[in-house]
Amino acid sequence: MGEWKQEEWARWRGLLSEQQTSGQTIAGFCRERMLPVWQFYEWRKRLGAKTESFVAVEVVAAEPAPLPTAPTPVPGTPLEIRLRGGRSLLVGPDFDAAHLRRLLQVLEPEP
Repeated sequence: MGEWKQEEWARWRGLLSEQQTSGQTIAGFCRERMLPVWQFYEWRKRLGAKTESFVAVEVVAAEPAPLPTAPTPVPGTPLEIRLRGGRSLLVGPDFDAAHLRRLLQVLEPEP
Protein backbone atom coordinates (compact mmCIF):
# COMPACT_ATOMS: atom_id res chain seq x y z
CA MET A 1 0.00 0.00 0.00
CA GLY A 2 1.36 3.41 -0.93
CA GLU A 3 2.32 5.95 1.69
CA TRP A 4 -0.49 8.34 0.70
CA LYS A 5 -3.05 5.52 1.06
CA GLN A 6 -1.77 4.68 4.54
CA GLU A 7 -2.08 8.36 5.49
CA GLU A 8 -5.63 8.49 4.10
CA TRP A 9 -6.63 5.37 6.05
CA ALA A 10 -5.07 6.79 9.23
CA ARG A 11 -6.82 10.14 8.67
CA TRP A 12 -10.24 8.48 8.31
CA ARG A 13 -9.68 6.17 11.28
CA GLY A 14 -8.99 9.32 13.30
CA LEU A 15 -12.08 11.09 11.95
CA LEU A 16 -14.33 8.12 12.70
CA SER A 17 -12.98 7.89 16.22
CA GLU A 18 -13.31 11.62 16.74
CA GLN A 19 -16.94 11.63 15.59
CA GLN A 20 -17.81 8.73 17.88
CA THR A 21 -16.42 10.44 20.96
CA SER A 22 -17.68 13.93 20.01
CA GLY A 23 -21.33 13.20 20.71
CA GLN A 24 -22.25 14.97 17.48
CA THR A 25 -24.44 13.45 14.82
CA ILE A 26 -22.62 12.30 11.70
CA ALA A 27 -24.32 15.03 9.68
CA GLY A 28 -23.29 17.74 12.15
CA PHE A 29 -19.74 16.41 12.41
CA CYS A 30 -19.34 16.31 8.63
CA ARG A 31 -20.92 19.74 8.15
CA GLU A 32 -18.51 21.29 10.69
CA ARG A 33 -15.51 19.76 8.90
CA MET A 34 -16.90 20.26 5.37
CA LEU A 35 -16.82 16.51 4.67
CA PRO A 36 -19.35 14.82 2.38
CA VAL A 37 -21.62 12.67 4.54
CA TRP A 38 -21.63 9.88 1.93
CA GLN A 39 -17.83 9.75 2.11
CA PHE A 40 -17.94 9.41 5.90
CA TYR A 41 -20.30 6.44 5.62
CA GLU A 42 -18.17 4.91 2.86
CA TRP A 43 -15.03 5.07 5.01
CA ARG A 44 -16.87 3.79 8.02
CA LYS A 45 -17.98 0.76 6.01
CA ARG A 46 -14.51 0.31 4.50
CA LEU A 47 -12.80 0.42 7.89
CA GLY A 48 -15.43 -1.79 9.52
CA ALA A 49 -16.11 0.75 12.24
CA LYS A 50 -18.82 -0.09 14.74
CA THR A 51 -21.98 1.92 14.32
CA GLU A 52 -23.22 1.43 17.86
CA SER A 53 -21.69 1.67 21.26
CA PHE A 54 -23.04 -0.26 24.22
CA VAL A 55 -23.31 0.75 27.84
CA ALA A 56 -23.45 -1.75 30.66
CA VAL A 57 -26.77 -1.73 32.49
CA GLU A 58 -27.36 -3.21 35.91
CA VAL A 59 -30.87 -4.43 36.66
CA VAL A 60 -31.83 -3.87 40.25
CA ALA A 61 -34.88 -5.43 41.83
CA ALA A 62 -37.32 -2.77 42.91
CA GLU A 63 -39.87 -3.10 45.65
CA PRO A 64 -43.37 -3.36 44.20
CA ALA A 65 -45.54 -0.30 44.58
CA PRO A 66 -48.25 -0.68 47.18
CA LEU A 67 -51.68 -1.47 45.77
CA PRO A 68 -54.23 1.28 46.21
CA THR A 69 -56.75 0.45 48.85
CA ALA A 70 -60.45 0.98 48.40
CA PRO A 71 -61.95 3.48 50.77
CA THR A 72 -63.69 1.92 53.73
CA PRO A 73 -67.45 2.34 53.30
CA VAL A 74 -69.15 4.45 55.90
CA PRO A 75 -71.99 2.52 57.55
CA GLY A 76 -75.39 3.66 56.33
CA THR A 77 -74.18 5.09 53.01
CA PRO A 78 -75.15 3.57 49.66
CA LEU A 79 -72.59 1.63 47.58
CA GLU A 80 -72.03 2.48 43.94
CA ILE A 81 -71.71 -0.45 41.53
CA ARG A 82 -70.26 0.56 38.17
CA LEU A 83 -71.68 -1.23 35.17
CA ARG A 84 -70.51 -1.51 31.57
CA GLY A 85 -71.20 1.42 29.30
CA GLY A 86 -70.57 4.02 31.99
CA ARG A 87 -73.75 3.21 33.94
CA SER A 88 -73.81 2.83 37.70
CA LEU A 89 -76.16 1.46 40.29
CA LEU A 90 -76.55 2.75 43.85
CA VAL A 91 -77.36 0.10 46.43
CA GLY A 92 -78.56 1.02 49.90
CA PRO A 93 -76.99 -0.45 53.02
CA ASP A 94 -79.93 -2.80 53.61
CA PHE A 95 -80.00 -4.37 50.10
CA ASP A 96 -81.10 -7.94 49.50
CA ALA A 97 -78.20 -9.91 47.91
CA ALA A 98 -80.50 -12.27 45.97
CA HIS A 99 -82.45 -9.32 44.58
CA LEU A 100 -79.20 -7.58 43.57
CA ARG A 101 -77.98 -10.75 41.78
CA ARG A 102 -81.23 -10.95 39.75
CA LEU A 103 -81.03 -7.24 38.93
CA LEU A 104 -77.42 -7.56 37.75
CA GLN A 105 -78.37 -10.54 35.54
CA VAL A 106 -80.90 -8.33 33.78
CA LEU A 107 -78.65 -5.28 33.52
CA GLU A 108 -75.37 -7.10 32.81
CA PRO A 109 -76.19 -10.45 31.14
CA GLU A 110 -73.28 -12.86 30.60
CA PRO A 111 -71.92 -12.62 27.03
